[in-house]
Amino acid sequence: MTEHLYADVILPLPLGDLFTYRIPPDFQPNIKVGVRVVVQFGARKFFSALVYKLHYNMPVGSFDIKDIDAILDSEPVVTPAQIILWEWMIDYYCCALGEVYKAALPSALKLESQTKVSFNPNYQIPEDLPGEEEALLLMLQGHGQTNIQSINKFLGKKSSLSTLKLLLEKNAVLIEEKIEENYSAKMQSFIFLHPNLATEEAIRSALDSVQKAKKQLQLLEYFLAETIYHPEKRPNLAKKDLLEQTGISESVLRTLLDKNFLHLQEIEVGRLDLDYNEEQKIFDLSEAQNQALSEIREATATGKPVLFHGVTSSGKTEVYIKLIEEQLNQGKQVLYLVPEIGLTTQLINRLKRAFGNKAGIYHSRFNDSERVEIWFNTLHEREKSFHIIIGARSAALLPFRNLGLIIVDEEHENSYKQFDPSPRYNARDVAVVLAQIHRAKVILGSATPSFESYFNVKTGKYAIVELTQRYQNISLPEIQISDIRLATKRKQMKSLLTLDLFDAIETALKKEEQVILFQNRRGFAPYLQCGTCGWIPKCKNCDVSLTYHKNLGALVCHYCGHTQTMPGNCPDCHSTEIKTRGFGTEKIEEELSILFPEARIARMDMDSTRAKKAYERLIYQFESKQIDILVGTQMVTKGLDFDHVSVVGILNADQLLNYPDFRSFERSYQLIAQVSGRAGRKNKQGKVIIQTTQPEHPVLLDVVANDFTRLFNTQMNERKMFRYPPYFRLAKVVVKHKNRDRLNMAANQLAIRLRKNLGFNILGPEYPLVGRIQSWYQKEIWVKLERDQKLGQSKKLIVEEIKALKALPNNGGLVAYADIDPM
Repeated sequence: MTEHLYADVILPLPLGDLFTYRIPPDFQPNIKVGVRVVVQFGARKFFSALVYKLHYNMPVGSFDIKDIDAILDSEPVVTPAQIILWEWMIDYYCCALGEVYKAALPSALKLESQTKVSFNPNYQIPEDLPGEEEALLLMLQGHGQTNIQSINKFLGKKSSLSTLKLLLEKNAVLIEEKIEENYSAKMQSFIFLHPNLATEEAIRSALDSVQKAKKQLQLLEYFLAETIYHPEKRPNLAKKDLLEQTGISESVLRTLLDKNFLHLQEIEVGRLDLDYNEEQKIFDLSEAQNQALSEIREATATGKPVLFHGVTSSGKTEVYIKLIEEQLNQGKQVLYLVPEIGLTTQLINRLKRAFGNKAGIYHSRFNDSERVEIWFNTLHEREKSFHIIIGARSAALLPFRNLGLIIVDEEHENSYKQFDPSPRYNARDVAVVLAQIHRAKVILGSATPSFESYFNVKTGKYAIVELTQRYQNISLPEIQISDIRLATKRKQMKSLLTLDLFDAIETALKKEEQVILFQNRRGFAPYLQCGTCGWIPKCKNCDVSLTYHKNLGALVCHYCGHTQTMPGNCPDCHSTEIKTRGFGTEKIEEELSILFPEARIARMDMDSTRAKKAYERLIYQFESKQIDILVGTQMVTKGLDFDHVSVVGILNADQLLNYPDFRSFERSYQLIAQVSGRAGRKNKQGKVIIQTTQPEHPVLLDVVANDFTRLFNTQMNERKMFRYPPYFRLAKVVVKHKNRDRLNMAANQLAIRLRKNLGFNILGPEYPLVGRIQSWYQKEIWVKLERDQKLGQSKKLIVEEIKALKALPNNGGLVAYADIDPM
């Protein structure tokens, strides 16, 4: 009896099991672990699954074993190191292998029956395209967006995924995720010489015909001089450059295009500008930076992760660049993780200037074709392969072939934590494990380290290198606490500003210096209230008040996006006394325009930076001193380095300090210290004014004294006493249901079972601050797990209890999951 070869595959579904399929004899020579195969799952659905294991063991059971339908790849699309990382993630973060697979691979590499497909309007169908591919493209042109199930019927095949793979490689079709995102390939207009002017005689004739049209003649002559008559024989010229350099209007160019003398073509250009000189000199380091570099080399030689604790504006990035250069000289790859890719314009420009086309960017806002291209650039050694990947948390899941160094910049940021959907991983911690797998060096950098990382230093798990002085020995900013209660009592408030902050802004503007004001709340007012009866408008889907956005003239829920018009009167008592309460960035911007009418004021928050390139424009305008005062949320604290900022104002520190969370003091210190670091970075000492009603608050006193260690020691004593991280691990178990009574019953059942099996280090179930989001009621159970007990066994038990809960009668429609190390 002939032995059959079987494959255990991973499906892109939230399922904990592997699924076994038989490999037909014709496919056996080409099957490998790590390639994608087309498989049927259920009666009608097809998926591109990933081969996890090959074996000859026939599955036990009475069910029929299905054959795989096609092999999509000649070589593996994932590496063995990735699989090891995925296995660690499913074990540590209590998630399914299919969820990690789905999170890691770009969408174009994991097609399924319900994936929506459409024709790419920028694709020109060639004459020699195979008949099946041409027929499919013509169908898509006529029908618009279609799912793969319909395509299967049209082609008369069980699965069309292999055909679609070929069309995706040709960029002939677009898939669902690409269609839904407001993000397209960056196109640029280039001017070519028209084929009609292919000979010298034709060119002379064209020049003669425009002798009397001076502008046309000037434009055509300039184009010829810069292209075919240029020493480098350039094939084209960017339209923008042509018009800017000649100073001639676009209408003149259109005339030459209409005459078929010139030809315009839209060409995709990468978002990463690769025209930097690779040999550009990397700046020399200061004595303090060189000392830090030497200490990092010694520390990484021990194999430990290194916490690089450098004050703001100490020049950590320049040290990173030196370390990257060393790895590139050894032929290694580098992963540079940043908390939010949209906020790193300046960093990316600095790395491009140093390393040019060796650097690539990877993040979820790229269209799918670009993400696939970077995926394979990282996986395979090619002529133009990337050696440095700059990216947000998803970049940690790329298929690195020869990783030598991982840098986690601003490692304290909670943006590294994935909240929804699963896997709910922390990219900082994944990076540490990834470095161990590749035997690479890992550096965690921050001016305000997370307490967990600093604790790991104290316990000897991490090494530490400190850079305590700013670049060029510029002093740390002077920090002043301004008492809002005292200023209000003395009637010295200038709208939202204390007299201290008002005077500092006024002085800075007179000296033509810049100001940053921080308020971590967007919108005009956090809520409205009826002055007569106290009514507050609430979201119909969430248990939260609606935020007033004056620019929109509407009330908006920041959780589900629900929007409604501004009420003219109170629906309860019909009073017209509707008043705004509190203040957000919109209101600050409006008040400042009244207080400082001559100042140029701009706002940086999620609302003002939604448009493509809006963030980059704001950065450029502020850098070039087109803006005097920048008002922003925590976006202004990250990745920014400005030469002319002399004053930073924090308008309401109480909002940070009084948040009900055991990490609130840690985060308050980090945020205030980070935003303070924007002041006086290059030219002279800056000034920071913190407005508060609690001037004697210990966190604020630690900020003023720049005493991170004192805050850390105080907080560690409290956390040890109350059994919080880093002394204990936390698991947050979330239970959701659209029916409140069903939720309460299920959450209580789960809490009882967990206490029975795990003891009494369990809090809840209790509603979080916002107990209903998008019509889902939710409760949380917090489980404190001792570090010295069998952590894996406890997490496994939590997962089993969640499964048992879902299987109970009347728990249909229930959602429950565990979030390990919640932020």
